[in-house]
Amino acid sequence: MRTCVIGGGGFIGSHLVRELLNSGRDVLVLGRSTTRPESLERAATYLTCDYGDRALLRRAIADCGEVIDLAYATVPQTSFANPVFDLQSNLPPSVTLLEEARDHGRLNRVVIVSSGGTVYGQASRLPIIEEDITAPISPYGITKLTIEKYALMFHRLHDVPATIVRPANAYGLGQQPFTGQGFIATAMGRVIQGNKVTVFGEHGTIRDYVHVRDIASGILCALEKGDSGEIYNIGTGVGRSNRDVLDAIEPIVSRDGYSIEVSSESARGFDVPANVLSFGKLLYCSGWQPKVSFDEGLTEMWAGILKKMLDS
Repeated sequence: MRTCVIGGGGFIGSHLVRELLNSGRDVLVLGRSTTRPESLERAATYLTCDYGDRALLRRAIADCGEVIDLAYATVPQTSFANPVFDLQSNLPPSVTLLEEARDHGRLNRVVIVSSGGTVYGQASRLPIIEEDITAPISPYGITKLTIEKYALMFHRLHDVPATIVRPANAYGLGQQPFTGQGFIATAMGRVIQGNKVTVFGEHGTIRDYVHVRDIASGILCALEKGDSGEIYNIGTGVGRSNRDVLDAIEPIVSRDGYSIEVSSESARGFDVPANVLSFGKLLYCSGWQPKVSFDEGLTEMWAGILKKMLDS
């Protein structure tokens, strides 16, 4: 079976493509870059494609049985600077994809990768389950949730086999620092530079950090075992504050002669204080659960970022 991964050349996408290839699938990756991403497995086919171009998208997915949409043009931090751009650059292409999926007629599954870290907003309880209230407080989260609503509408009205996954905060080898997304990667980058790591609030925000390989396997499980019209969290059920993360990183970086200095700033009003996801629904339908330990993931990630920054 051929599986199309839109936005498959990025951080999560490169790990997902590897999972899909290992499952025996033929994988087609669509990306906006005119050059093939270096991180992409050679066994995958890469095609430069603006998936907002309906005719080009139609030809690309014509012989595919599955589509996974990972593409997104912004990150939570940049969405505040230009919410109109966040909406216009992400919502129309996603709706176009759903229209093409409706007209395709032979797709077994369309997986929409949403954001468990932003669509819920301020939680009334932890860990968060899929049925909890969604009240995002960022343009990024609002647009992600709107795409979800469109996917569910196309499922109900046109039988588009759409499944939604909501990953928590991804981390792991290959994540780049200073992109506006990913506290762990940026903290490691600042340590290597000899700069202070900024924490907003006494302990910072609490987040559910799930390793990118676990996110990739979770998406695959939702693809294979999940139901159309359903939403699945991908998380660990464990919350860690920024200070907890730095405490975990400290012994790892110290082995290479580095130390962590912290700069404390006032809490920011647009930060959700805590976000931790229950993964019980995905566990029940597929048996999925996170496997990569936090220390293992941090150690591998530190080695990768250290090597890349020292070599550059």
